[in-house]
Amino acid sequence: MVGDVIEVDDLMQKGYRYTLIEPEGRNFDPSFRPELTPAEMLELGVFGGKYMTDCRSEFPGDWFDNAKLCGERHRPELNYFLVNASKPLWYWRSKGWIYDDDPRGWFQWYCRYYAGRRCPDDDRQIRRWKAMTRHLAQLKANCSPGDLGCRRRQRQALLHWAYDSRRM
Repeated sequence: MVGDVIEVDDLMQKGYRYTLIEPEGRNFDPSFRPELTPAEMLELGVFGGKYMTDCRSEFPGDWFDNAKLCGERHRPELNYFLVNASKPLWYWRSKGWIYDDDPRGWFQWYCRYYAGRRCPDDDRQIRRWKAMTRHLAQLKANCSPGDLGCRRRQRQALLHWAYDSRRM
């Protein structure tokens, strides 16, 4: 709820606090229109089920009601498109794409943004999200409408960024 202070204590972050300043799922930047909520993404299957296994208490419980998770390891068969479309965290760090407050990357930022946090990194993360539209263009140029088997890795990567290529 607006005004709640969230205290983070998980395997990757301890002692981090933030305040929810917007209602959940509302008042987004006008240029940021994700097609999926964090709960929908988790239910469809993202990041091989491994991404959110130790930080569930930070987010609303109903986000995890139907989530496909695996605490032991990354399992591509849990992903909607049944492929591994993830890069390891070290890769994202080496590119300088990880913001200190969100050590897990974009999806953690998005979950916190969706929950109502706003932070100095919002504009950069929204620009990164927008940059993924190049993959949508490639799908439109190379795949028949409704052919979900076409470019599955690219589709899974888009799903990781809250784009729903099933609608194309």
